[in-house]
Amino acid sequence: MLRIGVGVLRIEVGTLRLGVGTLRIAVHGRPGLPRIPMGLACLAALLLTPAHARAAEAPDSTPGPASRFALFGQATYVEQQTDGFHAPYSGPNSLSPSQGRETTDATLFLGARLWKGAELWLNPETDEGFGLDDTLGVAGFPSGEAYKIGRDAPYFRLQRAFVRQTFNLGDDRTAVEAGPNQFATSVSSDRIVVTVGKFSVVDVFDTNRYAHDPSQDFLNWTVIDAGTFDYAADAWGYSVGAAGEWYIGPWTWRAGLFDLSNVPNSPILEPCCDEYQTDLEMEHRHELLGRPGKVALTVFESHARMALLQDAIDYGVDTGGSPDPAAVRAYRKRDGVSLDLEQQITGDLGAFARLGDAGGNVETYEFTDVDRTVSLGLSLQGERWRRPDDTLGLAGVVNAISVERQRYLADGGLGILVGDGQLPHPGHENLIETYYSWAILPALHVTLDYQWVENPAYNRDRGPVSIVAARVHLAL
Repeated sequence: MLRIGVGVLRIEVGTLRLGVGTLRIAVHGRPGLPRIPMGLACLAALLLTPAHARAAEAPDSTPGPASRFALFGQATYVEQQTDGFHAPYSGPNSLSPSQGRETTDATLFLGARLWKGAELWLNPETDEGFGLDDTLGVAGFPSGEAYKIGRDAPYFRLQRAFVRQTFNLGDDRTAVEAGPNQFATSVSSDRIVVTVGKFSVVDVFDTNRYAHDPSQDFLNWTVIDAGTFDYAADAWGYSVGAAGEWYIGPWTWRAGLFDLSNVPNSPILEPCCDEYQTDLEMEHRHELLGRPGKVALTVFESHARMALLQDAIDYGVDTGGSPDPAAVRAYRKRDGVSLDLEQQITGDLGAFARLGDAGGNVETYEFTDVDRTVSLGLSLQGERWRRPDDTLGLAGVVNAISVERQRYLADGGLGILVGDGQLPHPGHENLIETYYSWAILPALHVTLDYQWVENPAYNRDRGPVSIVAARVHLAL
């Protein structure tokens, strides 16, 4: 009998029992029925569904009767804790010392083939919990599993509902394995892919094989995405729109049009592209010394009612109060550009990097308060210590803001995530993240994560902060 205890995390392997907060799964020597009292009972269907019904198709472009539907699922639990860092003062959007928070989510990935090359995917999800300080206090927020809205009780949302159409343009075929939101199929190297509906912009843009999935690799927002990519999204990170991808040899060209939220950082999207964002991406895949890699350049342009930071500052001076962007918003645009690199170095070691820049004179709209960013890191599989399904990751990030944004925060202005009420000594927000993901079973991973943040919210008077986390991820 093997037992592991981490905070409220308890795992026993013999008869397998996984207990995480309100999530509990018991398997007594054979596939059994999960018992999930926080509303995750939908995952029970996965354990009772034969593997051949979930991995729905052999690599063939013509689906048979048994391959028209697919069912996958996941559940992820994260608990984070800050240390008692130095905090001589705090504001409305400050990170608090010595606090702990947890989040739990469970998702079903339901797929159906519609006609040749077309797939429909629905992702119903149950969520519960809060990020640290209700997802405030650090521009590079430490948990990508935390949304900007949290609740004590489980609640349900349909996070994705989209149709993907693939048009193969060549006769060659490459097999694609089945997985969440992906049927097993075969595609040509030259093809066009169109996705329409509700999904996340970063499902298609700014993807990276080593740093992009907070349920399995890094947790920090500005490691898994470019911090300057102020992508269209509601408070949960999803939007309604369309994206087109043209694959031609080693190149991919992408374009997208998405709804922005009705006001910055809102849970409500503005329909019919009244406020919208366009995204463009150019990707090139290559081999370096026989190892695969890619480089992607992403550009966004948001059109919405946004405030110039200087106008918000002037309004605060005129009224004798703090800067108020809501009082001076007008229809304008904010744009940005980022570079995303990934490179396999050896069979088990990969490197990644992101660089980004965005307009620093306008309020940020959807993602987080970053005007310039540089991140880089390594991801190492555990083959060298005979744990090939384990992963060790290390990343470093430097986030920065413009002089106008520094003045705005110094006068008491609030950003999407940051705002200590004052900023007498601004500095870059520097962070390091490392994690170890332990594969207890092929479908069950337990991760320990550590993050160190210097100058949280660009404030040299506060911190540095140490943040530890435990994560449990179940994929079926």
